[in-house]
Amino acid sequence: MKIYFAGAIRGGREDAEFYFNIIHYLEKFGVVLTEHVGSTELSEKGEVSRTDNDIFQRDLSWLQSADVVVAEVSTPSLGVGYELGIAEKLKIPVLCLYRPITGKRLSAMINGNEKFQCQAYQGFDEAKIHINNFLKQEQKT
Repeated sequence: MKIYFAGAIRGGREDAEFYFNIIHYLEKFGVVLTEHVGSTELSEKGEVSRTDNDIFQRDLSWLQSADVVVAEVSTPSLGVGYELGIAEKLKIPVLCLYRPITGKRLSAMINGNEKFQCQAYQGFDEAKIHINNFLKQEQKT
């Protein structure tokens, strides 16, 4: 299984540790095409050794080859939103994980989209349950 993981980079790296843990867990189910998103060495500047167009072309190719998308959407990100829109158009199953944060709400464009499975979680163990359920469901289809 090819898994495209989406998480904020230029939108903020405060969730990098969550990304790392989720990506490491997802690797038990298949190849994570975007494992670099979980790198704690990656800053909000992103991949400075590549041009924006190179990143766009590479990520679009990865997304087109993915069987599923798992996105951590607690930190708002234009790039992640764009990736989710493309995944929807390509009919790729999407799981959106988010941590409820006092004073903030998940975007209605994500949470209100019935094509996305949006699941709140408090800790990593709860996120793993949502991932397991999502991937079991997708392996049956």
